[in-house]
Amino acid sequence: MEQVERFASSLTEEGRYRILVEAVTDYAIYMLDPAGIVTSWNPGARRFKGYEASEILGEHFSRFYTEEDKASGLPSRALQTAATAGKFESEGWRVRKDGSHFWAYVIIDPIRDPSGEIVGYAKVTRDLTERKEAQEALERAREALFQSQKMEALGQLTGGVAHDFNNLLAAILGSLEMLRKRIPRDPKMVALLENAVAAGRRGAALTQRMLAFSRRQRLALAPVALPALVGGISELLQRSVGPQIQIQTQFPLALPPALTDANQLELALLNLVMNARDAMPEGGVITILARQAEIHFKHGTRSSPGTYVCLAVVDTGEGMDDETLTRAAEPFFTTKGIGKGTGLGLSMVHGIAEQSGGYLVLNSRKGEGTTAEIWLPVADAAEPSPEQPEDSQMATPAPVISLTILAVDDDPLVLTNTISMLEDMGHRALSASSGAEALRIVQLEAVDLVITDQAMPKMTGLQLAKAIQSEYPDMPLILATGYAELPAEADVQLLMLNKPFWEEDLAAAVTTAIERASVPAFKTNE
Repeated sequence: MEQVERFASSLTEEGRYRILVEAVTDYAIYMLDPAGIVTSWNPGARRFKGYEASEILGEHFSRFYTEEDKASGLPSRALQTAATAGKFESEGWRVRKDGSHFWAYVIIDPIRDPSGEIVGYAKVTRDLTERKEAQEALERAREALFQSQKMEALGQLTGGVAHDFNNLLAAILGSLEMLRKRIPRDPKMVALLENAVAAGRRGAALTQRMLAFSRRQRLALAPVALPALVGGISELLQRSVGPQIQIQTQFPLALPPALTDANQLELALLNLVMNARDAMPEGGVITILARQAEIHFKHGTRSSPGTYVCLAVVDTGEGMDDETLTRAAEPFFTTKGIGKGTGLGLSMVHGIAEQSGGYLVLNSRKGEGTTAEIWLPVADAAEPSPEQPEDSQMATPAPVISLTILAVDDDPLVLTNTISMLEDMGHRALSASSGAEALRIVQLEAVDLVITDQAMPKMTGLQLAKAIQSEYPDMPLILATGYAELPAEADVQLLMLNKPFWEEDLAAAVTTAIERASVPAFKTNE
Protein backbone atom coordinates (compact mmCIF):
# COMPACT_ATOMS: atom_id res chain seq x y z
CA MET A 1 0.00 0.00 0.00
CA GLU A 2 2.83 2.37 0.88
CA GLN A 3 4.45 1.54 -2.45
CA VAL A 4 1.25 2.48 -4.28
CA GLU A 5 0.95 5.75 -2.38
CA ARG A 6 4.60 6.60 -3.10
CA PHE A 7 4.01 5.77 -6.80
CA ALA A 8 0.88 7.96 -6.94
CA SER A 9 2.57 10.88 -5.21
CA SER A 10 5.48 10.64 -7.60
CA LEU A 11 3.18 11.15 -10.63
CA THR A 12 2.56 14.63 -11.93
CA GLU A 13 -0.98 15.71 -12.68
CA GLU A 14 -0.21 15.33 -16.37
CA GLY A 15 1.03 11.79 -15.80
CA ARG A 16 -2.10 10.78 -13.92
CA TYR A 17 -4.26 12.23 -16.73
CA ARG A 18 -2.30 10.32 -19.35
CA ILE A 19 -2.70 7.02 -17.49
CA LEU A 20 -6.45 7.64 -17.18
CA VAL A 21 -6.84 8.46 -20.87
CA GLU A 22 -4.77 5.44 -21.93
CA ALA A 23 -7.00 3.15 -19.84
CA VAL A 24 -10.22 4.26 -21.57
CA THR A 25 -11.34 2.11 -24.55
CA ASP A 26 -15.05 3.03 -24.82
CA TYR A 27 -14.33 6.66 -25.74
CA ALA A 28 -12.04 8.25 -28.29
CA ILE A 29 -10.14 10.90 -26.28
CA TYR A 30 -7.51 12.93 -28.10
CA MET A 31 -6.05 16.42 -28.26
CA LEU A 32 -6.06 18.91 -31.10
CA ASP A 33 -3.83 21.94 -31.60
CA PRO A 34 -5.50 25.31 -32.29
CA ALA A 35 -5.66 24.49 -36.02
CA GLY A 36 -7.37 21.12 -35.47
CA ILE A 37 -4.30 18.88 -35.91
CA VAL A 38 -4.37 15.66 -33.86
CA THR A 39 -1.64 15.66 -31.21
CA SER A 40 -2.61 12.62 -29.09
CA TRP A 41 -4.49 9.36 -29.66
CA ASN A 42 -5.87 6.97 -27.04
CA PRO A 43 -6.76 3.24 -27.33
CA GLY A 44 -10.49 4.01 -27.51
CA ALA A 45 -9.93 6.12 -30.63
CA ARG A 46 -7.82 3.35 -32.14
CA ARG A 47 -10.48 0.73 -31.35
CA PHE A 48 -13.46 2.18 -33.13
CA LYS A 49 -11.88 4.54 -35.65
CA GLY A 50 -9.34 2.01 -36.85
CA TYR A 51 -6.24 4.22 -37.04
CA GLU A 52 -2.96 3.60 -35.23
CA ALA A 53 -1.44 6.62 -33.54
CA SER A 54 1.37 6.70 -36.11
CA GLU A 55 -1.20 7.04 -38.89
CA ILE A 56 -3.20 9.89 -37.41
CA LEU A 57 -0.89 12.09 -35.35
CA GLY A 58 -0.19 15.26 -37.30
CA GLU A 59 -3.35 14.84 -39.43
CA HIS A 60 -6.33 17.21 -39.36
CA PHE A 61 -9.30 15.86 -37.43
CA SER A 62 -11.65 16.66 -40.35
CA ARG A 63 -10.65 13.38 -41.99
CA PHE A 64 -13.12 11.64 -39.65
CA TYR A 65 -16.03 13.63 -41.13
CA THR A 66 -18.15 12.64 -44.13
CA GLU A 67 -17.54 14.37 -47.45
CA GLU A 68 -20.88 16.17 -47.11
CA ASP A 69 -19.95 17.55 -43.67
CA LYS A 70 -16.49 18.60 -44.86
CA ALA A 71 -18.00 20.36 -47.86
CA SER A 72 -20.39 22.27 -45.58
CA GLY A 73 -17.52 23.39 -43.30
CA LEU A 74 -18.75 21.52 -40.22
CA PRO A 75 -15.23 20.78 -38.76
CA SER A 76 -14.19 24.45 -38.73
CA ARG A 77 -17.58 25.50 -37.32
CA ALA A 78 -17.18 22.94 -34.55
CA LEU A 79 -13.87 24.48 -33.44
CA GLN A 80 -15.26 27.98 -33.76
CA THR A 81 -18.30 27.09 -31.65
CA ALA A 82 -16.09 25.48 -28.99
CA ALA A 83 -13.89 28.61 -28.88
CA THR A 84 -16.75 31.11 -28.63
CA ALA A 85 -19.37 29.13 -26.66
CA GLY A 86 -16.98 27.14 -24.47
CA LYS A 87 -18.15 23.79 -25.81
CA PHE A 88 -19.25 22.06 -29.04
CA GLU A 89 -21.60 19.10 -28.65
CA SER A 90 -23.39 17.19 -31.39
CA GLU A 91 -24.25 13.81 -32.92
CA GLY A 92 -23.61 12.79 -36.49
CA TRP A 93 -22.06 10.34 -38.92
CA ARG A 94 -18.29 9.87 -38.84
CA VAL A 95 -16.00 7.77 -41.04
CA ARG A 96 -13.73 4.92 -39.96
CA LYS A 97 -10.44 4.04 -41.61
CA ASP A 98 -12.12 1.29 -43.67
CA GLY A 99 -14.65 3.80 -45.03
CA SER A 100 -17.59 2.56 -42.98
CA HIS A 101 -19.73 5.05 -41.11
CA PHE A 102 -20.62 5.10 -37.42
CA TRP A 103 -22.92 7.35 -35.43
CA ALA A 104 -20.86 9.49 -33.07
CA TYR A 105 -21.58 11.63 -30.03
CA VAL A 106 -18.94 14.38 -29.99
CA ILE A 107 -17.79 16.95 -27.40
CA ILE A 108 -15.04 19.47 -28.11
CA ASP A 109 -13.73 21.63 -25.24
CA PRO A 110 -11.20 24.46 -25.69
CA ILE A 111 -7.96 24.37 -23.68
CA ARG A 112 -6.65 27.80 -22.63
CA ASP A 113 -3.39 28.97 -21.08
CA PRO A 114 -3.32 31.15 -17.95
CA SER A 115 -3.74 34.24 -20.12
CA GLY A 116 -6.92 32.85 -21.70
CA GLU A 117 -5.38 32.11 -25.07
CA ILE A 118 -6.58 28.88 -26.77
CA VAL A 119 -3.68 26.44 -26.99
CA GLY A 120 -5.69 23.47 -28.25
CA TYR A 121 -8.83 21.41 -27.88
CA ALA A 122 -9.83 18.25 -26.02
CA LYS A 123 -12.08 16.05 -28.14
CA VAL A 124 -14.17 13.16 -26.83
CA THR A 125 -16.08 10.87 -29.22
CA ARG A 126 -18.37 7.97 -28.37
CA ASP A 127 -19.67 5.35 -30.82
CA LEU A 128 -23.48 5.28 -30.52
CA THR A 129 -24.18 3.26 -33.67
CA GLU A 130 -25.85 0.36 -31.84
CA ARG A 131 -28.05 2.70 -29.86
CA LYS A 132 -29.06 4.60 -32.98
CA GLU A 133 -29.82 1.40 -34.88
CA ALA A 134 -31.94 0.16 -31.97
CA GLN A 135 -33.74 3.50 -31.84
CA GLU A 136 -34.35 3.46 -35.60
CA ALA A 137 -35.61 -0.13 -35.38
CA LEU A 138 -38.01 0.96 -32.64
CA GLU A 139 -39.18 3.89 -34.76
CA ARG A 140 -39.70 1.60 -37.75
CA ALA A 141 -41.70 -0.78 -35.58
CA ARG A 142 -43.81 2.10 -34.30
CA GLU A 143 -44.38 3.38 -37.83
CA ALA A 144 -45.27 -0.11 -39.01
CA LEU A 145 -47.74 -0.46 -36.13
CA PHE A 146 -49.21 2.96 -36.92
CA GLN A 147 -49.55 2.08 -40.60
CA SER A 148 -51.09 -1.28 -39.71
CA GLN A 149 -53.62 0.39 -37.41
CA LYS A 150 -54.36 3.03 -40.03
CA MET A 151 -54.86 0.41 -42.74
CA GLU A 152 -57.03 -1.69 -40.42
CA ALA A 153 -59.21 1.32 -39.65
CA LEU A 154 -59.40 2.23 -43.33
CA GLY A 155 -60.17 -1.39 -44.17
CA GLN A 156 -63.04 -1.47 -41.68
CA LEU A 157 -64.39 1.79 -43.06
CA THR A 158 -64.04 0.61 -46.65
CA GLY A 159 -65.63 -2.74 -45.87
CA GLY A 160 -68.55 -1.07 -44.12
CA VAL A 161 -69.10 1.32 -47.02
CA ALA A 162 -68.88 -1.56 -49.48
CA HIS A 163 -71.43 -3.53 -47.46
CA ASP A 164 -73.93 -0.67 -47.49
CA PHE A 165 -73.18 0.00 -51.16
CA ASN A 166 -73.85 -3.66 -51.93
CA ASN A 167 -77.29 -3.35 -50.34
CA LEU A 168 -78.06 -0.30 -52.46
CA LEU A 169 -76.84 -2.03 -55.62
CA ALA A 170 -78.89 -5.12 -54.80
CA ALA A 171 -82.03 -2.96 -54.74
CA ILE A 172 -81.04 -0.96 -57.83
CA LEU A 173 -80.02 -3.88 -60.01
CA GLY A 174 -82.91 -6.02 -58.88
CA SER A 175 -85.40 -3.26 -59.61
CA LEU A 176 -83.83 -2.65 -63.01
CA GLU A 177 -84.23 -6.33 -63.79
CA MET A 178 -87.90 -6.18 -62.87
CA LEU A 179 -88.34 -3.10 -65.08
CA ARG A 180 -86.53 -4.80 -67.96
CA LYS A 181 -89.30 -7.43 -68.02
CA ARG A 182 -92.14 -4.92 -67.88
CA ILE A 183 -91.32 -1.81 -69.89
CA PRO A 184 -92.35 -1.53 -73.55
CA ARG A 185 -89.65 -2.47 -76.04
CA ASP A 186 -88.93 1.13 -76.90
CA PRO A 187 -85.32 1.24 -78.24
CA LYS A 188 -84.56 4.50 -76.40
CA MET A 189 -85.95 3.24 -73.11
CA VAL A 190 -84.13 -0.08 -73.48
CA ALA A 191 -80.85 1.73 -74.19
CA LEU A 192 -81.24 3.87 -71.07
CA LEU A 193 -82.12 0.81 -69.01
CA GLU A 194 -79.11 -1.15 -70.28
CA ASN A 195 -76.90 1.85 -69.54
CA ALA A 196 -78.17 1.93 -65.96
CA VAL A 197 -77.58 -1.81 -65.61
CA ALA A 198 -74.02 -1.45 -66.94
CA ALA A 199 -73.34 1.34 -64.44
CA GLY A 200 -74.73 -0.84 -61.64
CA ARG A 201 -72.47 -3.72 -62.63
CA ARG A 202 -69.44 -1.40 -62.58
CA GLY A 203 -70.49 -0.33 -59.12
CA ALA A 204 -70.71 -3.99 -58.06
CA ALA A 205 -67.20 -4.60 -59.41
CA LEU A 206 -65.96 -1.61 -57.42
CA THR A 207 -67.50 -2.95 -54.21
CA GLN A 208 -65.75 -6.27 -54.82
CA ARG A 209 -62.44 -4.44 -54.99
CA MET A 210 -63.26 -2.54 -51.83
CA LEU A 211 -64.17 -5.75 -50.04
CA ALA A 212 -61.00 -7.44 -51.25
CA PHE A 213 -58.92 -4.52 -50.01
CA SER A 214 -60.60 -4.60 -46.61
CA ARG A 215 -60.20 -8.43 -46.38
CA ARG A 216 -63.98 -8.69 -46.00
CA GLN A 217 -64.60 -10.65 -49.18
CA ARG A 218 -65.53 -14.29 -48.82
CA LEU A 219 -63.02 -16.56 -50.52
CA ALA A 220 -63.71 -20.18 -51.43
CA LEU A 221 -60.21 -21.53 -50.81
CA ALA A 222 -59.33 -24.66 -52.75
CA PRO A 223 -56.29 -26.16 -54.53
CA VAL A 224 -55.72 -24.31 -57.81
CA ALA A 225 -53.39 -25.45 -60.60
CA LEU A 226 -51.80 -22.20 -61.75
CA PRO A 227 -50.80 -23.32 -65.29
CA ALA A 228 -54.36 -24.48 -65.95
CA LEU A 229 -55.84 -21.29 -64.50
CA VAL A 230 -53.61 -19.06 -66.64
CA GLY A 231 -54.26 -21.19 -69.71
CA GLY A 232 -57.99 -20.94 -69.17
CA ILE A 233 -58.01 -17.14 -69.37
CA SER A 234 -55.11 -16.68 -71.81
CA GLU A 235 -57.40 -15.61 -74.67
CA LEU A 236 -59.14 -13.09 -72.41
CA LEU A 237 -55.80 -11.69 -71.30
CA GLN A 238 -54.53 -11.35 -74.87
CA ARG A 239 -57.72 -9.64 -76.04
CA SER A 240 -57.50 -7.27 -73.09
CA VAL A 241 -53.95 -6.08 -73.80
CA GLY A 242 -54.28 -5.81 -77.60
CA PRO A 243 -52.02 -6.85 -80.48
CA GLN A 244 -49.13 -4.54 -79.57
CA ILE A 245 -48.33 -6.57 -76.47
CA GLN A 246 -47.12 -10.17 -76.45
CA ILE A 247 -47.99 -12.41 -73.51
CA GLN A 248 -45.59 -15.24 -72.67
CA THR A 249 -45.90 -17.93 -70.01
CA GLN A 250 -43.20 -19.88 -68.20
CA PHE A 251 -44.15 -22.72 -65.85
CA PRO A 252 -42.04 -25.59 -64.51
CA LEU A 253 -43.04 -29.12 -65.46
CA ALA A 254 -43.95 -29.90 -61.85
CA LEU A 255 -45.70 -27.24 -59.80
CA PRO A 256 -47.90 -27.98 -56.76
CA PRO A 257 -51.36 -26.40 -56.59
CA ALA A 258 -51.80 -23.16 -54.66
CA LEU A 259 -54.43 -22.68 -51.97
CA THR A 260 -56.60 -19.75 -53.05
CA ASP A 261 -59.90 -18.77 -54.64
CA ALA A 262 -59.65 -19.49 -58.37
CA ASN A 263 -62.18 -16.85 -59.43
CA GLN A 264 -60.61 -14.11 -57.32
CA LEU A 265 -57.11 -15.08 -58.45
CA GLU A 266 -58.24 -14.72 -62.06
CA LEU A 267 -59.45 -11.19 -61.27
CA ALA A 268 -56.16 -10.41 -59.53
CA LEU A 269 -54.15 -11.72 -62.47
CA LEU A 270 -56.26 -9.74 -64.94
CA ASN A 271 -55.70 -6.64 -62.83
CA LEU A 272 -51.93 -7.09 -62.84
CA VAL A 273 -51.90 -7.69 -66.60
CA MET A 274 -53.95 -4.52 -67.17
CA ASN A 275 -51.46 -2.54 -65.06
CA ALA A 276 -48.62 -3.98 -67.12
CA ARG A 277 -50.43 -3.02 -70.33
CA ASP A 278 -50.88 0.57 -69.13
CA ALA A 279 -47.15 0.75 -68.36
CA MET A 280 -46.31 -0.14 -71.98
CA PRO A 281 -48.14 2.38 -74.21
CA GLU A 282 -45.80 1.58 -77.10
CA GLY A 283 -46.16 -2.18 -76.70
CA GLY A 284 -43.88 -4.77 -75.17
CA VAL A 285 -43.82 -8.19 -73.55
CA ILE A 286 -45.69 -9.47 -70.49
CA THR A 287 -44.36 -12.68 -68.98
CA ILE A 288 -46.51 -14.72 -66.60
CA LEU A 289 -44.49 -17.28 -64.69
CA ALA A 290 -44.62 -19.35 -61.53
CA ARG A 291 -42.21 -21.15 -59.22
CA GLN A 292 -42.19 -23.00 -55.93
CA ALA A 293 -40.10 -21.76 -53.02
CA GLU A 294 -39.55 -22.28 -49.31
CA ILE A 295 -40.04 -19.18 -47.14
CA HIS A 296 -38.17 -19.27 -43.84
CA PHE A 297 -39.28 -15.93 -42.42
CA LYS A 298 -42.56 -14.19 -41.61
CA HIS A 299 -43.59 -11.74 -44.33
CA GLY A 300 -46.27 -9.17 -43.58
CA THR A 301 -49.05 -9.71 -41.09
CA ARG A 302 -50.68 -12.96 -42.22
CA SER A 303 -48.10 -15.15 -43.91
CA SER A 304 -45.97 -17.72 -42.10
CA PRO A 305 -42.84 -19.69 -43.00
CA GLY A 306 -43.59 -22.63 -45.26
CA THR A 307 -43.86 -23.78 -48.87
CA TYR A 308 -45.29 -21.26 -51.31
CA VAL A 309 -46.04 -20.90 -54.99
CA CYS A 310 -45.14 -17.57 -56.57
CA LEU A 311 -47.23 -16.34 -59.51
CA ALA A 312 -45.44 -13.40 -61.15
CA VAL A 313 -46.35 -10.90 -63.85
CA VAL A 314 -43.28 -9.28 -65.43
CA ASP A 315 -43.49 -6.40 -67.91
CA THR A 316 -40.98 -4.46 -70.00
CA GLY A 317 -42.67 -1.14 -69.37
CA GLU A 318 -41.81 2.22 -67.90
CA GLY A 319 -41.23 1.00 -64.35
CA MET A 320 -41.73 3.05 -61.20
CA ASP A 321 -39.48 5.34 -59.21
CA ASP A 322 -38.93 4.62 -55.52
CA GLU A 323 -41.65 7.01 -54.32
CA THR A 324 -44.29 5.57 -56.66
CA LEU A 325 -43.27 2.01 -55.82
CA THR A 326 -43.63 2.75 -52.10
CA ARG A 327 -47.18 4.02 -52.58
CA ALA A 328 -48.28 1.67 -55.39
CA ALA A 329 -50.32 -0.68 -53.19
CA GLU A 330 -51.87 2.10 -51.11
CA PRO A 331 -55.66 2.28 -51.44
CA PHE A 332 -56.93 4.89 -53.90
CA PHE A 333 -53.42 5.74 -55.15
CA THR A 334 -53.22 5.73 -58.94
CA THR A 335 -50.98 7.15 -61.65
CA LYS A 336 -53.56 6.67 -64.40
CA GLY A 337 -55.18 10.08 -64.19
CA ILE A 338 -58.63 11.20 -63.13
CA GLY A 339 -61.39 8.84 -64.20
CA LYS A 340 -59.01 6.17 -65.49
CA GLY A 341 -58.46 4.12 -62.35
CA THR A 342 -59.93 3.63 -58.88
CA GLY A 343 -56.59 3.13 -57.15
CA LEU A 344 -57.91 -0.09 -55.62
CA GLY A 345 -56.48 -2.59 -58.11
CA LEU A 346 -53.26 -3.47 -56.33
CA SER A 347 -54.96 -3.13 -52.95
CA MET A 348 -57.45 -5.74 -54.15
CA VAL A 349 -54.65 -8.06 -55.26
CA HIS A 350 -52.92 -7.55 -51.92
CA GLY A 351 -56.13 -8.33 -50.04
CA ILE A 352 -56.77 -11.53 -52.00
CA ALA A 353 -53.19 -12.69 -51.42
CA GLU A 354 -53.35 -12.05 -47.67
CA GLN A 355 -56.77 -13.67 -47.29
CA SER A 356 -55.29 -16.74 -48.99
CA GLY A 357 -52.45 -16.76 -46.45
CA GLY A 358 -49.87 -15.20 -48.77
CA TYR A 359 -48.69 -11.74 -49.76
CA LEU A 360 -47.96 -9.40 -52.67
CA VAL A 361 -44.44 -8.22 -53.59
CA LEU A 362 -43.70 -5.42 -56.07
CA ASN A 363 -40.26 -4.84 -57.60
CA SER A 364 -39.63 -2.06 -60.09
CA ARG A 365 -37.03 0.41 -61.34
CA LYS A 366 -37.67 3.42 -63.51
CA GLY A 367 -37.15 2.48 -67.14
CA GLU A 368 -36.61 -1.21 -66.37
CA GLY A 369 -40.13 -2.58 -66.00
CA THR A 370 -42.06 -4.01 -63.07
CA THR A 371 -42.47 -7.44 -61.49
CA ALA A 372 -45.58 -8.17 -59.41
CA GLU A 373 -45.48 -11.40 -57.40
CA ILE A 374 -48.43 -13.09 -55.71
CA TRP A 375 -47.12 -15.55 -53.12
CA LEU A 376 -49.66 -18.23 -52.20
CA PRO A 377 -49.35 -21.18 -49.82
CA VAL A 378 -49.13 -24.63 -51.36
CA ALA A 379 -52.38 -26.56 -50.99
CA ASP A 380 -52.49 -29.63 -48.78
CA ALA A 381 -52.63 -32.76 -50.91
CA ALA A 382 -55.51 -34.03 -48.78
CA GLU A 383 -57.73 -31.07 -49.60
CA PRO A 384 -60.46 -31.55 -52.22
CA SER A 385 -59.95 -29.84 -55.54
CA PRO A 386 -63.36 -28.92 -56.87
CA GLU A 387 -63.70 -27.37 -60.28
CA GLN A 388 -65.60 -24.51 -58.64
CA PRO A 389 -66.17 -23.40 -55.06
CA GLU A 390 -69.09 -25.24 -53.54
CA ASP A 391 -71.05 -22.04 -53.00
CA SER A 392 -71.05 -21.36 -56.72
CA GLN A 393 -72.33 -24.87 -57.58
CA MET A 394 -75.94 -23.88 -57.48
CA ALA A 395 -78.38 -25.95 -59.41
CA THR A 396 -79.66 -24.68 -62.71
CA PRO A 397 -83.02 -23.09 -62.00
CA ALA A 398 -85.73 -25.60 -62.72
CA PRO A 399 -89.49 -25.11 -62.75
CA VAL A 400 -90.73 -25.53 -59.18
CA ILE A 401 -94.12 -25.51 -57.62
CA SER A 402 -94.86 -22.41 -55.61
CA LEU A 403 -93.17 -22.25 -52.21
CA THR A 404 -93.78 -20.15 -49.16
CA ILE A 405 -90.51 -18.30 -48.67
CA LEU A 406 -89.65 -15.96 -45.83
CA ALA A 407 -87.26 -13.13 -46.71
CA VAL A 408 -85.51 -11.42 -43.79
CA ASP A 409 -83.56 -8.15 -44.13
CA ASP A 410 -83.32 -5.00 -42.04
CA ASP A 411 -82.89 -2.87 -45.17
CA PRO A 412 -86.38 -2.13 -46.59
CA LEU A 413 -85.00 -1.45 -50.09
CA VAL A 414 -83.33 -4.85 -50.30
CA LEU A 415 -86.30 -6.58 -48.66
CA THR A 416 -88.79 -5.06 -51.12
CA ASN A 417 -86.57 -6.06 -54.03
CA THR A 418 -86.18 -9.66 -52.81
CA ILE A 419 -89.93 -10.00 -52.27
CA SER A 420 -90.58 -8.73 -55.81
CA MET A 421 -88.15 -11.27 -57.26
CA LEU A 422 -89.67 -14.16 -55.33
CA GLU A 423 -93.19 -13.20 -56.35
CA ASP A 424 -92.07 -12.82 -59.96
CA MET A 425 -90.73 -16.39 -59.74
CA GLY A 426 -94.19 -17.56 -58.66
CA HIS A 427 -93.58 -18.04 -54.94
CA ARG A 428 -95.57 -16.79 -52.00
CA ALA A 429 -93.25 -14.35 -50.26
CA LEU A 430 -93.36 -13.32 -46.60
CA SER A 431 -91.19 -10.56 -45.19
CA ALA A 432 -89.52 -9.79 -41.86
CA SER A 433 -87.27 -6.87 -40.95
CA SER A 434 -85.59 -8.53 -37.95
CA GLY A 435 -84.62 -11.89 -36.56
CA ALA A 436 -87.22 -11.74 -33.80
CA GLU A 437 -90.00 -11.01 -36.29
CA ALA A 438 -88.80 -13.86 -38.50
CA LEU A 439 -88.97 -16.35 -35.62
CA ARG A 440 -92.57 -15.34 -34.90
CA ILE A 441 -93.55 -15.82 -38.55
CA VAL A 442 -91.87 -19.25 -38.74
CA GLN A 443 -93.88 -20.35 -35.70
CA LEU A 444 -97.16 -19.12 -37.20
CA GLU A 445 -96.76 -19.93 -40.90
CA ALA A 446 -95.91 -23.07 -42.84
CA VAL A 447 -92.65 -21.77 -44.29
CA ASP A 448 -90.75 -23.84 -46.87
CA LEU A 449 -87.56 -21.77 -47.01
CA VAL A 450 -85.89 -18.82 -45.24
CA ILE A 451 -83.63 -16.33 -46.96
CA THR A 452 -81.91 -14.05 -44.45
CA ASP A 453 -79.42 -11.23 -44.49
CA GLN A 454 -76.40 -11.68 -42.23
CA ALA A 455 -75.57 -8.18 -40.95
CA MET A 456 -78.65 -7.28 -38.91
CA PRO A 457 -78.85 -5.58 -35.50
CA LYS A 458 -79.65 -7.53 -32.32
CA MET A 459 -79.79 -10.88 -34.15
CA THR A 460 -77.54 -11.70 -37.10
CA GLY A 461 -78.53 -13.99 -39.92
CA LEU A 462 -76.30 -16.72 -38.54
CA GLN A 463 -77.91 -16.45 -35.10
CA LEU A 464 -81.34 -16.55 -36.70
CA ALA A 465 -80.37 -19.66 -38.68
CA LYS A 466 -79.23 -21.43 -35.52
CA ALA A 467 -82.45 -20.50 -33.73
CA ILE A 468 -84.58 -21.79 -36.61
CA GLN A 469 -82.58 -25.01 -36.97
CA SER A 470 -82.90 -25.74 -33.26
CA GLU A 471 -86.70 -25.89 -33.72
CA TYR A 472 -86.92 -26.93 -37.38
CA PRO A 473 -83.73 -28.86 -38.22
CA ASP A 474 -84.90 -29.67 -41.78
CA MET A 475 -85.68 -26.06 -42.70
CA PRO A 476 -83.76 -24.98 -45.85
CA LEU A 477 -81.84 -21.74 -45.24
CA ILE A 478 -80.01 -19.26 -47.47
CA LEU A 479 -77.67 -16.62 -46.06
CA ALA A 480 -77.51 -13.54 -48.34
CA THR A 481 -74.51 -11.31 -47.79
CA GLY A 482 -72.06 -9.12 -49.62
CA TYR A 483 -69.66 -9.00 -46.71
CA ALA A 484 -67.48 -11.70 -45.16
CA GLU A 485 -68.50 -10.97 -41.61
CA LEU A 486 -69.13 -14.57 -40.57
CA PRO A 487 -67.21 -15.40 -37.39
CA ALA A 488 -64.45 -17.99 -37.62
CA GLU A 489 -66.31 -20.31 -35.24
CA ALA A 490 -69.40 -20.46 -37.45
CA ASP A 491 -70.29 -24.14 -37.76
CA VAL A 492 -73.71 -23.94 -39.41
CA GLN A 493 -73.56 -25.14 -43.01
CA LEU A 494 -75.57 -22.61 -44.97
CA LEU A 495 -75.97 -21.91 -48.64
CA MET A 496 -74.43 -18.49 -49.32
CA LEU A 497 -75.91 -16.00 -51.79
CA ASN A 498 -73.67 -13.07 -52.66
CA LYS A 499 -75.10 -9.56 -52.87
CA PRO A 500 -75.97 -7.97 -55.20
CA PHE A 501 -77.77 -10.82 -56.93
CA TRP A 502 -80.00 -11.21 -59.98
CA GLU A 503 -83.26 -13.12 -60.13
CA GLU A 504 -81.54 -16.06 -61.80
CA ASP A 505 -79.03 -16.19 -58.92
CA LEU A 506 -81.87 -16.18 -56.41
CA ALA A 507 -83.75 -18.86 -58.34
CA ALA A 508 -80.66 -21.08 -58.47
CA ALA A 509 -80.10 -20.62 -54.75
CA VAL A 510 -83.71 -21.55 -53.94
CA THR A 511 -83.51 -24.70 -56.06
CA THR A 512 -80.18 -25.75 -54.53
CA ALA A 513 -81.37 -25.09 -50.97
CA ILE A 514 -84.48 -27.20 -51.46
CA GLU A 515 -82.50 -30.04 -53.05
CA ARG A 516 -79.93 -29.99 -50.25
CA ALA A 517 -82.70 -30.24 -47.68
CA SER A 518 -83.87 -33.48 -49.36
CA VAL A 519 -87.49 -32.46 -49.29
CA PRO A 520 -89.52 -35.31 -50.83
CA ALA A 521 -91.77 -32.98 -52.76
CA PHE A 522 -92.46 -29.32 -53.05
CA LYS A 523 -95.76 -28.54 -51.44
CA THR A 524 -98.29 -26.59 -53.41
CA ASN A 525 -99.66 -23.43 -51.85
CA GLU A 526 -103.36 -23.02 -52.16
